[in-house]
Amino acid sequence: MANETFRIGMIGLGTMGRNLLLNMADNGFAVAGYDKDISKLSLLEEEGAGKPVKAFATMDSFLSVIDSPRVIILLVPAGKIVDAVLEELAPLLNKDDIIIDGGNSHFADTTARVKKLDEIGLHFFGMGVSGGEEGARRGPSLMPGGNVSAYLYVKPVLEAIAAKVNGEPCVAYIGPGASGHFVKMVHNGIEYAMMQLIADSYELMRRGLKMNNTEIQKVFASWNSDELQSYLLEITADIFAFQVQDGTHLIDQIKDEAKSKGTGKWTTQISTDLELPIPTIDVAVVMRDISKYKLLRMETSGVFGQSGDTVTDWNAETLLAGLKEAYHFSMICIYAQGIHLLSRASETYGYQLKLDEISKIWRGGCIIRSTFLQVIRQA
Repeated sequence: MANETFRIGMIGLGTMGRNLLLNMADNGFAVAGYDKDISKLSLLEEEGAGKPVKAFATMDSFLSVIDSPRVIILLVPAGKIVDAVLEELAPLLNKDDIIIDGGNSHFADTTARVKKLDEIGLHFFGMGVSGGEEGARRGPSLMPGGNVSAYLYVKPVLEAIAAKVNGEPCVAYIGPGASGHFVKMVHNGIEYAMMQLIADSYELMRRGLKMNNTEIQKVFASWNSDELQSYLLEITADIFAFQVQDGTHLIDQIKDEAKSKGTGKWTTQISTDLELPIPTIDVAVVMRDISKYKLLRMETSGVFGQSGDTVTDWNAETLLAGLKEAYHFSMICIYAQGIHLLSRASETYGYQLKLDEISKIWRGGCIIRSTFLQVIRQA
């Protein structure tokens, strides 16, 4: 054990960090984890039993067993916590060691960190990670950007753990600087808009056509079987089919409020700075904000009452056919706005983005994966 060394180190053993580390271990890489929370160390050891993975309770012992040049991945909450970890970590590392921020950091923060750490000889890059808990464990979409040499050193690990589509790993070198985090930010903006599109479609079916949950589930499942296929439609159909123990549908018990971590808002803000309209994504961010005013919405509904929401001048079959076409058109708009924003940012910030590569790695593992991304890639 005294001579045991590890290929990768992970700081932050929450759900995402732990699952990503276990994914690496499943693929044959010896990996080490560090967290100040002792319970998370125990959980990693428990879930990693029999795998080449080990938890460490101190920073010094953790860093002493990482192969040189050391590769340290951070999966901690974005913002001040990242800076606090870097303040502690950087003085303990050697020239050409590599730090990867796998959280949802703002790209401007990543830009500043790249410059600061480069001055002391450390390679720092931001890596977007999409796919949630299951993706991290079984195969996420990865969007790393930064120093090319540093990326090539970790490329075998990232390609091994990434999701695969037709044998191709859903990871690629994004570009210099903070390009990886920028691409992940836009990914999340697209995600916001796709979720709002599904919500709007639901409202037309539920309140306009008075369809029940079973009928709506069949529509979503049907859409997901053709050119509209996407992960978000798939899980939406699953949610509408899910019943709790008393036989009622879970969907009716979910509060109509949506939280956010900021990435959608950042997408809207930077599009304004670049003077590039992304109206469908903008409105999705606004609707999330409106949803948070639950008490105000309830009070105003009591004052103004409910409007006549039932659709009377369309038959259901005709409206559903039109709704599907509107959904398809809106989906195209959403992806197009996101891709256009990436194109403009690439020119402005010198990211040298390869839009076909980004479309390729979004086809699997990530939240916005869909059949349509293959069409975008070919285009």
